[in-house]
Amino acid sequence: MTGDRPGGEAPSREGRRELVAETAFVLGILVKGLDGLVELVAGTALLVLRQGQVLALTRAAVAEELREDPHDVVAHLLLHEAAALSHGTALAAGLFLLLHGVVKVAIVGALLAGSRRVYPWAVGALAVFLVVQLVQLVVSPGLGVALLTALDAAILWLTWHEWRRGRSFRDAWRSVLDGWFPGRVTPRPG
Repeated sequence: MTGDRPGGEAPSREGRRELVAETAFVLGILVKGLDGLVELVAGTALLVLRQGQVLALTRAAVAEELREDPHDVVAHLLLHEAAALSHGTALAAGLFLLLHGVVKVAIVGALLAGSRRVYPWAVGALAVFLVVQLVQLVVSPGLGVALLTALDAAILWLTWHEWRRGRSFRDAWRSVLDGWFPGRVTPRPG
């Protein structure tokens, strides 16, 4: 980004557009990492807890929300799903979440470590996840799945875009920081 501002000039329109894309990429990857951690925890819980324990945890998790709004649709949906959870469904969902979580955390970890070689793997994994979500969208359409699919498609494109530029996640991170907070980022050594 600093190349777009010689002598402290404001960034060009293209420079601002690139900064927004880089920012979306960095935030998207960080959100994917957090999502992967949540999936690891949820998948593990589904594999090790019994149905009654899952229901009790769900009740505890939504209790405050139901006190504030006794008609909260999401809280009631979560309670309904936890009550209807069978052993087979819990096993399948737990394994699915664990696999998803492990892949996401591994890819995000490699990107954070600065590896450029992980980009093809990240693009491939995100593409597979996107296809799964598209199938889910066709089988059981819903606004939530549609929004997640659109978000994942955007993250997939942004990841592909950064890969094609040949930059590491660290490079994108530095560029974002320098773009939003010029002069505040320490210069790269060497």
